[in-house]
Amino acid sequence: DATLRQSLASSVEARRLFPVLCGSAKSGAGVKALLNAVDDLLPDAPGAVNDPVSAVVFRRDRDERLGQVAAVRVFAGSLKTRDRIQNLTADREEQITQIKRLSLDRLEDASQLQAGDIGFLSGLPDAQIGDVLGDEGPIPAVVSWSQPLLSVQVSPTDDAQLTDLLAALRQLSAEDPLLDLRWYDDERELHVRIMGAIQTEILTEILQTRFGLEAKIHEPTVIYKETPANAAEGVEAYTMPKPCWAIVGLRIEAGEPGSGIEFHSLVDKIDIHPKYQNEVRQFLPTALSQGIKGWEVTDLRVTLFEGSHHLLHSRPGDFKLATHMAVMKALQAGDTTLLEPMLAFEIRGHSDLIGRITSDIINMRGQIEPAKIDGEVFTLTGRVPLATSMDYVVQLSSLSSGRASLATQFDGYDPCPADLGQTRPYRGISPLDRAKYILWWRGAIKDSIR
Repeated sequence: DATLRQSLASSVEARRLFPVLCGSAKSGAGVKALLNAVDDLLPDAPGAVNDPVSAVVFRRDRDERLGQVAAVRVFAGSLKTRDRIQNLTADREEQITQIKRLSLDRLEDASQLQAGDIGFLSGLPDAQIGDVLGDEGPIPAVVSWSQPLLSVQVSPTDDAQLTDLLAALRQLSAEDPLLDLRWYDDERELHVRIMGAIQTEILTEILQTRFGLEAKIHEPTVIYKETPANAAEGVEAYTMPKPCWAIVGLRIEAGEPGSGIEFHSLVDKIDIHPKYQNEVRQFLPTALSQGIKGWEVTDLRVTLFEGSHHLLHSRPGDFKLATHMAVMKALQAGDTTLLEPMLAFEIRGHSDLIGRITSDIINMRGQIEPAKIDGEVFTLTGRVPLATSMDYVVQLSSLSSGRASLATQFDGYDPCPADLGQTRPYRGISPLDRAKYILWWRGAIKDSIR
């Protein structure tokens, strides 16, 4: 009755109940019940149409007629064709040229989008997933995506299709930034980041069906990271050849696990103009994308403690170059600790297997909590390095004849013994090769990494 439906709807809105419905789109069974449940049980999206506009990009697609389109969810206000809106994330103004809504499998024209609506915008070719458009206040807490832990090389079965494969992967990487496509020109190699083996199958299928390309996915490599081992300083004075001027002194030290990059400035705006200090801050993620062991550097505090600009000679980009060289000098002086991805696991199986499985986990450098026994079934939890456990689901299935289960999830990065981790050479021209790096920055020699 109406009272029961109202009670159910209130509980769903408060997330105390979660409806589960079964059906078949192919036969139509259950479809009417599903549509009725959506209408009766799911709350209307909140949001005030008259408030300042607030939206977020959650997807990117490519349409044959429209080109790149950005899928957005509007949380407040309204969007109309030819509206100009501030992209807060990218710090630039965007202009909407067309608005579309999805109807079945087609995009149809729409005059506007209002609070609570989902639609597609043309005119934002450089918008990225997660970009905030307009006011960020009404947008709920940002969802943190599971980060890829593996890297794979992708190569065409026909070498003549390498250029086409690069273009296809660039488009897919734009639609899904987590792929993080890297093109290494010196080695003529394409690398993307993935979550696991299933994603390689999906990627192969998409390249074949959507782009008509046959590709080979090579064996995956674990993605390690680095963090400063000791506090150290790096100073770079980029003052020649003119016109240029950027003097940067950076102190780098380890931060709390999971803290990412923290930046602080002790330099007065008279010594380094705020726009150049912002240049230093904004370029840090790029400068830290490769450390002295070849991996991204994270969980650190970076302090700008000295430096200067020049009223006549300082140019945009000078402080980016100096920042990169100062960062690498500091990392080299203080050394870095290798970090490896860890997985939290839960294994369930027959108690006869607990001894063998426990031994396997220990041999994989895992950490184990006391087992829970329920009759003849045990549950084992703990943490294990991804590098040593990638194939264990197959081994466990073989060991238990498919009667044991393994569930894992990413559980952060831990320090890794130097002799058990993996380092790699710096890709491209290292800022530690000062003269060559400056020539590359000024365009005098070819870039070796894209």
